[in-house]
Parts: sequence; structure tokens; C-alpha cells
Amino acid sequence: QVQLVESGGGLVQAGGSLTLSCTASLRTFSSSPMGWFRQAPGKEREFVATITWSGSTTYRDAVKGRFTISRDNAKNTVYLQLTSLKLEDTAVYYCAARYGGAASVQAADYAYWGQGTQVTVSS
Repeated sequence: QVQLVESGGGLVQAGGSLTLSCTASLRTFSSSPMGWFRQAPGKEREFVATITWSGSTTYRDAVKGRFTISRDNAKNTVYLQLTSLKLEDTAVYYCAARYGGAASVQAADYAYWGQGTQVTVSS
């Protein structure tokens, strides 16, 4: 059974930083595109960032220059560094793994999901 476990969320003031981690029990992790998504209260889940097995990245426009996705294939872990946080970044952040294929910004393309970690940005 594949499990993705996120950690690193919390309460932070606007302008602050957090680093989220997601460790996956996925045998094919090193070849799997990984993504981060988020869902704010009353809103649909939205794409945040994705990274290919080789390290190529794609970001949502609203987080470009502020968030950084990275991965450590030796540790089966993907990271999301959040900086210059804004109130509108408040959400539950989910990591996701795609079983093969190319990186995608569509949630439906990801087969495995973590339980989510809450990020709350205060003024």
C-alpha cells in the first residue's frame, strides 16, 4: 500500500516561511512526477507546483518566485519551501504522486495522495 506522509505545516505570520515535506512509500518514487496541491476553505483543490523525476519544475503563477519544490530521491521525499507567505496561501497542502507519465498540473492525473498538512498565515 502506497503512503504519502506530509509534515511541516503550521501557523506563520505573513511574510514568514515554512518548509513542507512529503515522504512516500513508493517503489517507483525516483521515476514518479510529484506534485503539491492546496485547498482553502470553501474552494476547490488547486495546483501549486510539480517536479519531474529529473528535477524540472512547474509552478502556479501566484506562487512563482515565492515557493520552491525540490526532491531527494534517496530519501523518497519531496519538499515545498514556502517563503514570503501571504494570507491567501492559507490552505491544507497535499502532496501527490503520479504513477509514471509526465508531470501534470491536473489533480486527476495523480494516483496517490497524502492526508494533507495545514498552513495558516496570519496578519
